[in-house]
Amino acid sequence: MGEKTRYSDEELQEFKELILQKLGKAKVDYETLKSALNNTDGNDITDTSPTFKALEEGASVLSKEETGKLAQRQEKFIQHLQGALIRIENKTYGICRETGTLIPKERLRAVPHATLSIDAKNNQK
Repeated sequence: MGEKTRYSDEELQEFKELILQKLGKAKVDYETLKSALNNTDGNDITDTSPTFKALEEGASVLSKEETGKLAQRQEKFIQHLQGALIRIENKTYGICRETGTLIPKERLRAVPHATLSIDAKNNQK
């Protein structure tokens, strides 16, 4: 028998459950980061002496920038996971977009939104 060209419906269902689990956690994390960004009545400088005001504001700005970057990254991760769900529905999930071969299950379990096999990923660099 020839080499498999796609994962079975049962295998796709297994990956779908894994992705939905990761997607749920990612959305919770994203909402946490967003609320941290929008938090205006937390540990700010309104109740400290003017001496520390500049230092506190600087740290606050840096922290908000880092949180903003994390939120953007999390949003991108969510989009990749949603794309993986679409590929599962189209039955194209797990197929390398460069080589057309199946991406090993181990890689997909580690990076469920992967669209490239390890070889194709390494050849990109």
